[in-house]
Amino acid sequence: MSIKYGLRGVVALESDISRIDGVKGILEYRGYNIHDLAQHTSFEEVVFLLLKGHLPTNSELTEFSKELAERRELPEKIIGVLYNLPTISYPTVILRTMYSYLGDLDDKIFMINPQESLRKAIDLIAKTPTIIAYYQNIRENKHLTHPNKKLGHAANFLWMLNGVEPDIIDERALDLDLILHAEHTLNASTFAARIAASTLSDMYAGVVSATGTLFGPLHGGASQKVIEMLRQLKEKNSKEIEEWVDNKLQTGEKIMGFGHRVYKTMDPRVEELRKAAKQLDAVKSNNWLALSDELAEIVYRKKSIYSNVDFYATSIYANLGIPDDQFINMFIMGRIVGWIAHMMDQYQNNKLIRPLQKYVGEENRVFTQINER
Repeated sequence: MSIKYGLRGVVALESDISRIDGVKGILEYRGYNIHDLAQHTSFEEVVFLLLKGHLPTNSELTEFSKELAERRELPEKIIGVLYNLPTISYPTVILRTMYSYLGDLDDKIFMINPQESLRKAIDLIAKTPTIIAYYQNIRENKHLTHPNKKLGHAANFLWMLNGVEPDIIDERALDLDLILHAEHTLNASTFAARIAASTLSDMYAGVVSATGTLFGPLHGGASQKVIEMLRQLKEKNSKEIEEWVDNKLQTGEKIMGFGHRVYKTMDPRVEELRKAAKQLDAVKSNNWLALSDELAEIVYRKKSIYSNVDFYATSIYANLGIPDDQFINMFIMGRIVGWIAHMMDQYQNNKLIRPLQKYVGEENRVFTQINER
């Protein structure tokens, strides 16, 4: 019995949701190149595409965006729970808990037909930014800034977070980030969501499972580690940064924000994120981009490793004033779309996901009673 540790190279299922060519650096959603989507669509269009399989017409997008906007507000019971949770809790733990409670409040939680699945999908996608922003309002001892139906998904989140309408550069930077994080084939958290769906568990359970999986530092948790690293390097000069990199490489320590399990060339999302980071940096004057570029150049020169999607996303989040410990939730705000698209696909084409293991322990051991051991 051959073993593929980490399931590396194992093809577990068929999907028409997204495609990666790691050698050529290609990412497609439903057959559309990520560069085209990043440059010419909104997050709402991409949500529609991933959930329904085709790009919307003007009228379809208007109706869909309206429905998303109308679903943003949270039930009073959820708001009450948020006010009673510790303000020192990690925000992703709070988000995971609220997903579970949303399921408890849904009287059709166990219905997984396409119509009900789409209703739940829109509800979860619409309410995720509100949960994140409300908890941030509460922990900062502010009044809740309620959703603004006139604003798009990204702009509304920044409005709820900061209490002021964002300018077009801020809005577009976050909108782009959400598009680029929305889907990425069978990554660990998406696989966790599909495993839950394969048991015919409810959508909320799948999202909770995926959230817990993405929380790990080898997945979505990397983004906060990147900004912590950049803050550490910000006061260093070029020579000191290079010495820092040399020390990391010599000791075999991981440099956060570099390398990818699938891509053997530059991640196509990085190019688009860097453009947004450059625009933001020019306005905010925080110099995150210059530092990021310098570090990326040194690491590539010494190790031939490309930066990944976490690397420039952190510069965007920092320039938007998003707290460091909310970075994972930014990832979730986008990736929940992919999770749900995969769960809906699993429900419709289901086979229980149940891989094998190779047993390497002892066999045929002689049992002894407890008083004889």
